[in-house]
Amino acid sequence: MNFRQRRSDDDLEINLIPLIDVLLVILIFLAATTSFTRFQQMKVSLPEARADAPVESEALNIAISQEGLYALDGQLLPGTTAGDIAQALATAAHDRPDAVLIINADAHSTHESVLRVMEAARQAGISRVNFATRSPQ
Repeated sequence: MNFRQRRSDDDLEINLIPLIDVLLVILIFLAATTSFTRFQQMKVSLPEARADAPVESEALNIAISQEGLYALDGQLLPGTTAGDIAQALATAAHDRPDAVLIINADAHSTHESVLRVMEAARQAGISRVNFATRSPQ
């Protein structure tokens, strides 16, 4: 006794149209929420300084070249580490407790070299640090 009846006209099949519809909706959602920002091509426009600050005659001037060389008051420093720069700054500011350091960095100098001077100023105990800018022309 076989109670099962087989119909030949009712074949089982998977309907792919709803599956494709769901996948297309997911694809559209992912494409709409994805960001295509490239951070390495970001253009930065630095601000210009318009205020003229009085130039202090007893300020220490340190210059940073594009190649990463440092000059303190016109004298080239032999070392390029933060410790070497800190030692030179401490020697130059030993009799001035309120010494002011003015950083003259080249426009193409690296961010690292400017931060190295700022770290050296902290190590030397110089708390007043200014940046030299040029006025817009």
